[in-house]
Amino acid sequence: MNNNYLIPANSKKSQLILGFFTPLDLILFGSGCGLTVLLLMLVRNANLSVMILILLPALVTGFLVTPVLHYHNVLQFIINVLTYIANPRRYYWRGWCVKYDSEDKQ
Repeated sequence: MNNNYLIPANSKKSQLILGFFTPLDLILFGSGCGLTVLLLMLVRNANLSVMILILLPALVTGFLVTPVLHYHNVLQFIINVLTYIANPRRYYWRGWCVKYDSEDKQ
């Protein structure tokens, strides 16, 4: 086929909201933005350092739901890393396209 492959880029993308977010992502980001808006209404005459602390919930949750290559988002990447650190597993995999040197390796 002259190296022309038809592979779907992401078959589950149509199940996501706007093609990127799960309901949990939107709840997480909405709660961070809601907390930030609430703090902005409560705190008056804040200096720069306090304003950065007030904006921190929206910034952190926005960072966590940002899409990343090869993972759903940053939150999923962090969960995968922590899961691997807590319970390291060793996966033995040999693909169908590997050229084996001898018959005893198969």
